[in-house]
Amino acid sequence: MAMRIKHVENYLGSALGAITYKRDRLMNEDLIKWGFPEDVWFHVDKVSSAHVYLRLHPYETLDDLPQAVIEECAQLVKANSISGNKMNNVDVVYTMWDNLKKTGGMDVGQVGFFKDKEVRKIRVEKRMNEIVNRLNKTKTERTVDLRAEREQRDREEREDQKKKLLEQRKREKEDDDRKKKDAETRSYDTLMRPENMTSNLDADNDSDDFM
Repeated sequence: MAMRIKHVENYLGSALGAITYKRDRLMNEDLIKWGFPEDVWFHVDKVSSAHVYLRLHPYETLDDLPQAVIEECAQLVKANSISGNKMNNVDVVYTMWDNLKKTGGMDVGQVGFFKDKEVRKIRVEKRMNEIVNRLNKTKTERTVDLRAEREQRDREEREDQKKKLLEQRKREKEDDDRKKKDAETRSYDTLMRPENMTSNLDADNDSDDFM
């Protein structure tokens, strides 16, 4: 049975839209498990904090993230860290969701990384209240079924891939048909050249007379 998670908090960022976070460690487990490949995960480095997820558009990467959006997520995750919120010059780490590594020996809410080199870091000098307050004004809460959302996302991806494959096969068939037609046209044009044509008169002159 799919796990239902209540009160996932969404914020509207300045450029890319929804930013989701949760402070509850048990709920973070399901966000870790059922995240999207397009999700970027943010966390204050080396101290406890909320897990913030920013959902990119399909085919976007970390390199596509505007600096302003990175700073918004960093401010939000710092503001929702009991220790980090009181500290200056804290580091916030972020990476793509599919780089999060969860093993059986880890505590609830704890994660590692498959590739450390794919983890990026931003230094937050201090809390910027104007950013945090602006994000808080956009905050909404909703009840979600994370597993159902992920499965729906995967279904849509498979359907899109199937559609693209069918379109590709259609284009390939049209190309093949056009090439065959062009070849037939060239063959007919060659056949109809005067030097390649004969007449009945030519045939009569060349035939033997048995009469």
